Amino acid sequence: MTLIAIEEHWIAPGLTSALKALPRPDESLAFNEMGDHRHRLEDLGEERIAAMDAQGIDISVLALTPPGTQSLSAEQARHLSRAANDTAIAAVGKNPTRFRALSTLPMSSPGHVVDELVRAKGLGHVGTMVYGRSGDRFLDDPAYDEFFAAAAELGQPVFIHPQIPSDAVRDASYRGLGELTDLALATFGWGWHLDTATAALRLILRGTFDRRPALQIVLGHWGEMLLFWLDRADSLSRLAGLQRPVSDYIRTNFHITASGMLNPALLHHALSVTTVDRLIFSTDYPFQHPTQDGINSFLGHFTSDEDRQKFSSANAAALFGLEL
Repeated sequence: MTLIAIEEHWIAPGLTSALKALPRPDESLAFNEMGDHRHRLEDLGEERIAAMDAQGIDISVLALTPPGTQSLSAEQARHLSRAANDTAIAAVGKNPTRFRALSTLPMSSPGHVVDELVRAKGLGHVGTMVYGRSGDRFLDDPAYDEFFAAAAELGQPVFIHPQIPSDAVRDASYRGLGELTDLALATFGWGWHLDTATAALRLILRGTFDRRPALQIVLGHWGEMLLFWLDRADSLSRLAGLQRPVSDYIRTNFHITASGMLNPALLHHALSVTTVDRLIFSTDYPFQHPTQDGINSFLGHFTSDEDRQKFSSANAAALFGLEL
């Protein structure tokens, strides 16, 4: 059975240097330096493929680690997004049977986002990865309307990945527990996921999918908590003047990936909210390390070979236009 993992991270040293040089660098960059993460993230060749082989993964869809280029100035973001997309597609070219890539876009320069999306698709990128905020501009800001229109028209799925909350939100909700606990609470322990769920929910409430019904979004970590609150979120639909309940958009415009969280309880809940056709495998490499035995054990929780195949490869292939 083919296994495709769609959220497999890498870093570009030049981009890392630019991010660290900012007056207030993103503190979550520290996660890239833990253990052997940096070495694994920078490798786009034999060692990464060996890790894939050990896990039984046939194809990895490469994506930059957060925050991508979104915290950079417009000029830096344009230059480094372009460079990152060239690097990623070069790695795909060297191992075309093992890698695909999601593009990086200069979201801090809204007027240049569509051009780079079009260029990246032309290079061979199968989708794009963005974050819920660029500076103080939310992803649902009208400045990005043309981007979402282009993504829908080009058939480029948009993966909304977690990023650290803004300083204002961190000051209000994620401080005072100690430096390391503050950072963990604002990132992998809670803040990353709430921030991303809010970005996705705002897109729905803005009427994005009423205007662009073909647009497809990917959320990691089993839906970034949003799947667990749809009963309440549905009550927003009438107030926002939407054509359908919030949960309907989740079932028709969102794909959900595991991000290495191979917990059967999360799978069962996702299946109670959406369908198996909307669920996709990923490991969140190198931050999660599921073994091949662990992956196979998790796949055993699907009730049929057809559903198992959908989750492991068919859904990703259909969404990203991959030939198996």
